[in-house]
Amino acid sequence: MRKGKDAVLKLLRNGEPVPYRQLLKMLGVARGQERNRLDELLDNLLEAGEIVKLPGRFYALPGAAGALRGKLSMHRDGYGFVMAEDGNGDLYVPARYLRDYMNGDLVEAQVVSVRRDGKREGRVTALVQRGVTSVVGRFESVGRGGRVIPDDDRLGHDLFVPPNALGGARDGQVVQAQITTYPSKVRGLEGRITEVLGDVNDPEVEVLTVIKKFDLPHVFSPAVLAEASKEPQEVPAEATAGRVDLRERVTVTIDGETARDFDDAVSVSREGERIRLWVSIADVSHYVAEGSALDLEAYLRGTSVYFPDRCIPMLPEELSNGICSLNPQVDRLTMTTEMLFDSAGEMVESRFYPSVIKSHARLTYTIVKRIVVDADPEAIAQHRTLVPHLKVMEELALRLNKKRNLRGSIDFDLPEPQIVLDLQGETTAIVKAERNFAHRIIEEFMLAANEAVASHLEGIPVPALYRVHENPDPVKLKDLAEFVFSFGYQLTVEDDKVSPLALQKLLAEVEGKPEERLINEVLLRCMKQARYSAENLGHFGLAATSYTHFTSPIRRYPDLVVHRILRRVLSGKLAGKERGALEARLPETALHTSRRERIAMDAEREMVDLKKMQFMRDKIGEEYDGFITGVASFGLFVELVDLFVEGMVPVATLPQDYYVYLEKSHSLVGERSRVSYRIADKVRVKVAAINEARRQVEFALVGSLESRPIQRPVGGESYARIPIKGKRPKPRRR
Repeated sequence: MRKGKDAVLKLLRNGEPVPYRQLLKMLGVARGQERNRLDELLDNLLEAGEIVKLPGRFYALPGAAGALRGKLSMHRDGYGFVMAEDGNGDLYVPARYLRDYMNGDLVEAQVVSVRRDGKREGRVTALVQRGVTSVVGRFESVGRGGRVIPDDDRLGHDLFVPPNALGGARDGQVVQAQITTYPSKVRGLEGRITEVLGDVNDPEVEVLTVIKKFDLPHVFSPAVLAEASKEPQEVPAEATAGRVDLRERVTVTIDGETARDFDDAVSVSREGERIRLWVSIADVSHYVAEGSALDLEAYLRGTSVYFPDRCIPMLPEELSNGICSLNPQVDRLTMTTEMLFDSAGEMVESRFYPSVIKSHARLTYTIVKRIVVDADPEAIAQHRTLVPHLKVMEELALRLNKKRNLRGSIDFDLPEPQIVLDLQGETTAIVKAERNFAHRIIEEFMLAANEAVASHLEGIPVPALYRVHENPDPVKLKDLAEFVFSFGYQLTVEDDKVSPLALQKLLAEVEGKPEERLINEVLLRCMKQARYSAENLGHFGLAATSYTHFTSPIRRYPDLVVHRILRRVLSGKLAGKERGALEARLPETALHTSRRERIAMDAEREMVDLKKMQFMRDKIGEEYDGFITGVASFGLFVELVDLFVEGMVPVATLPQDYYVYLEKSHSLVGERSRVSYRIADKVRVKVAAINEARRQVEFALVGSLESRPIQRPVGGESYARIPIKGKRPKPRRR
């Protein structure tokens, strides 16, 4: 090879990717040692991040494959993913590039290579902001000092505590430690203990551990509480001036039995074949002034967080359960969306205005079901004056649901667990959370109101905050189409996109079939996560061209933002400099609130998993029926049918064989036995162990599964062989 590194970089400087064969020709590289030296040079430049490799063995300078910014999500084995803030997929980062970084860090990253299947690999190029400033975990004495074993095993480091920073902690206690030195090539993770939370098995300590681990603000400052306490708990007459008076309308709230903060109230009226709907939402914007201590705290929290035994509210109780909550038989200030629907469920008219209401009754989903579904004589007699209104609501909900289904809205009506606790906070049962038609009524009304507000703001148009759900990942879509084809189903993917109607049709076709659960699970894995955006990108799952969050301002900050925008539009005050300032601020608001929502979801999931794990502590050795919910190279994830508890069957405990992991077909296959384990397969398992550190229940398979012939890899899928005990069989030609 006549030239080296400088020559390669010069050839790539025009920004266009160059194929490998063209590099050989332009550099005058012959076969043999010269080509080997070029390959070594290219590998070194890739490792150093000076060039990137694209599909088809094209090479380019960094930037051609794209740069991104996002949160780093680490795996306990050391590798990680940068989750792009723009929602455009994740970037895989090998462990060798992550020694100086930690889970949760906000980073900038560069794409290094893109595989033919579209999956991207890269490296972190810059630290934007540390995501973790403190560590929660179990303290252990080491010499005169000690160490904290993090509750989050994704951090990848134990924290060393010097002798002068122990904070009085004793062996085995749960502590919080502030990080003083981050890991590097020459030093480990170091810190000082700032708080001793208590003993490991104390239920209150368990809750505190999750709160601290996810850095959830859970104590209101004196300034915030002072502002909240100033608000009267009754609506004064002067506050109703200029509002539409709906107090004489029959209006009700419908919520769960344990709900205490009532965001929304509904009312209906039949007008011939048409039905008019009023959705009145608590006017939180009247009480929380922009820029106030209350507002800044609500923005910081972003959302309320719900644990099995408590709620960490976005707003203090004086507001969330008091003057903002639409309690029965008292005046409340609201923002109302008034909509008129025809017999096909099409909205033909809408109005938006500040209002005052008086809820006639606080109904529960159970009561409404007893009236409209069960026709329970006792429930009907107790709420005789409300029954005609509830029947009209039922009819409207059916119309709206039918219309939504016709346009392709996708509903995953999967069962969700409900944790039952005793007075000491211990889990006594895990049952299926009830979801009945009364839930559907409120869901349809809230969806309609959110869509109406979004369409109104977009139609003006004004800057707004949208709830967006983008099209599924193109690569996963192609895999899904190939996967369902093996079952005899057709899914059309055009221009890397699929219509919601096509997915809805697929779900209808598989309903009641043996493969229904399997295809539902695989389809769910294709979906992107909904998020907030200042740009309207539509909502794929709802098949809605314009959608926002407006109906829960007590517990979601984005809804409060949308209320303020709507109020300004209605008063004619959103113009000029204020409009420009809003437009500049909304992208950051969307990023922050999306991030806070994900943190809340992770914390809620962790708390539920902890309660499930505790429930299983005394179940070791017991057998249960379950089904496979996930497959990985290291094992099977199994959910118990009756308990909604998920655990893992490690691959090392499977019957003696060599196992092939087929990623696209979501299965593990034994090369000798030809037995396959696939998502949705029914299995019988025994509780083998409780892994406290990983918050994980471990299962062992009982008996054997039905033998199934091995299918060829989907779409040319490669095999990942996992040797488990015994001699390796001879490889078969494929």
